[in-house]
Amino acid sequence: MIAPVRRRLPLLLALLASPALADEAPVMLDSAQFAKADGATVYAQVCQGCHMADGRGAAQVGQYPGFADNPTLVSPQYVALVVANGRRNMPAFGRGEKYAAAMRSIALTDAQIAEVTNYLRSHFGNHYEDHITAADVAALKQAP
Repeated sequence: MIAPVRRRLPLLLALLASPALADEAPVMLDSAQFAKADGATVYAQVCQGCHMADGRGAAQVGQYPGFADNPTLVSPQYVALVVANGRRNMPAFGRGEKYAAAMRSIALTDAQIAEVTNYLRSHFGNHYEDHITAADVAALKQAP
């Protein structure tokens, strides 16, 4: 089992060192910069590792849905709740710092959840015009 991995390690390292991939990799922000991040930056820093830079998702190692032509994006409330509370194998990003630390996750503010929700719904071929606000997200998180 280990032998195939060892044979592929040089290829994997070469791919990771590839200039083409380096150009696409987002620069990691420190916590102060991340606190001010907009939807595009939150997507690049948190979401695209699983859902890919083009928003098409992945199915090689797990099932990560794409955002292009995804009918669940019609509801900004649904998208915000999934980002905040997680779903299936996706971690919850809106449960606060203590939860995030315990789960080794990232805590997003209500404003960042709203920003990334609006970003998903207006990119990757999506053209939803209604937006959700941080106050809307806070109210959703308080609902039973």
